[in-house]
Amino acid sequence: MEQITNFFSSITAEQIIDIWIAIAILVIFRISSGALSYIIIKMSKINQKTTKKIKESVFYNPLRLFFILLGAFIAILFLEKPLKIDSFIMLIAYKTFIILSTIIFARGLANTFTPKSSLYNKIKEKMSRDNKEDTMLDFSLKIIRIIIYILAGIVIMTNLEIDLSGFIAGLGIGGIIITLAAQDTAKNLFGGLVIFLDKTFVVGDWIQVNEFEGTVEDITFRSTRIKTFENSVVNIPNSTISNSCIINWSKMEQRRYKINLCVELDTPLDKLEKFKVKVHEMLQEKSEIDDDTIIVKFEDITDNGLNVMISSYTNSVDYTSFLAEKQDINYKIMNILKEEDINLAYDTKTIQIKN
Repeated sequence: MEQITNFFSSITAEQIIDIWIAIAILVIFRISSGALSYIIIKMSKINQKTTKKIKESVFYNPLRLFFILLGAFIAILFLEKPLKIDSFIMLIAYKTFIILSTIIFARGLANTFTPKSSLYNKIKEKMSRDNKEDTMLDFSLKIIRIIIYILAGIVIMTNLEIDLSGFIAGLGIGGIIITLAAQDTAKNLFGGLVIFLDKTFVVGDWIQVNEFEGTVEDITFRSTRIKTFENSVVNIPNSTISNSCIINWSKMEQRRYKINLCVELDTPLDKLEKFKVKVHEMLQEKSEIDDDTIIVKFEDITDNGLNVMISSYTNSVDYTSFLAEKQDINYKIMNILKEEDINLAYDTKTIQIKN
């Protein structure tokens, strides 16, 4: 308390004026930070004319923070000689300014490589991608952001005078341990690259991997997140997916309807032929059925009855609409069976008893 009292009692009128000037510098930079950021972005983006778009720029807030930080640093520099600030404190202030500036600009630069940035939309438009083919672009942007943060970390460590050569040498000593520990990570990373390069599936696709089936929600460096139809979420390692058989149901252009009907053995052939014709005509009348794929054939004769195979492809790819289409076809087939007085056969066995 006495030291603080002595400090204030030793301050001269000139030093008080200098302190007020330093505070004024800080306030001026604080007030004008928004305007300065606006001007810089306006100058760098000729087509960005509206104030709203400029303020929504990913660099607007980082620039504002930088100018406030710059004002504080200039104020400290201004007070160095009047207050006789120790050189060690000034060195700390300088290093703090560099570190915080690096963090601010690294974050701003990394934000330009996110799906919400205008740069992302421009790249997407040039590459003529649709909503389902953005996965590779998202993955690439994640890698770029990681590289930016790594470079920022190197700048910060250099500023803190951390011996990077010793750090690299340390990596050599622990390289074997890291390699062994990162084997699975490396496999998953390469598995993710295989998924992107092969374009087996993208976010939003309905896929089936082994016993898991659902919609792809996200593809990361390590795993792929799938939301199953039971409304649960499963994360499958990319290495597992790259080594598995994958069914991409979203790639289907048509779904197949197929049913085998077994009618009684004593069914008259003219009735059977009439039944086939009516089923064929009924399928042709349906708008969702591809007429060229309709097959209604007397396929086989079994111990139980006569097998009729009915097959066609429908444009109802969505599972719910396909079930509705399938149900409607089944109802109409049952009505035709009733109209023609044809009964379905049942699995029967004849037993002979000898006296």
